[in-house]
Amino acid sequence: MTLSYSDIFSDHLANPRNAGELADADVVAEETNPVCGDRLRLSLRIRDGRIDAARFLAYGCPPTLACGSAIAEMIQGTTIHEATKLTKNEIVAAVGGLPSRKQHAASLAIETLRAAIIKHASEDGE
Repeated sequence: MTLSYSDIFSDHLANPRNAGELADADVVAEETNPVCGDRLRLSLRIRDGRIDAARFLAYGCPPTLACGSAIAEMIQGTTIHEATKLTKNEIVAAVGGLPSRKQHAASLAIETLRAAIIKHASEDGE
């Protein structure tokens, strides 16, 4: 069975947004999906409570790469508070939809973002 993906999804795969490391990151978080082994790393530079820059590295299936690209693009420029409100469904929508059995990639993106925010808050003394 072949899974069909949207043009938006294909564009994220062909032209990932904000891929790579962030040399001056304030916080880096990496989460792994224990079921499939996919990994996502987010690096964030935070200035005055706002995510000034976001970069991602994805290891695993194409939906993990597309969701990493989407979340890095979506959170850049937002406040930390705004970023905490982001949902799995918003990530799924941002990549033009995902088959239900691939939505774990969007969950991994949200879990990694939340881990980064928690890590930043604990290091920042908030």
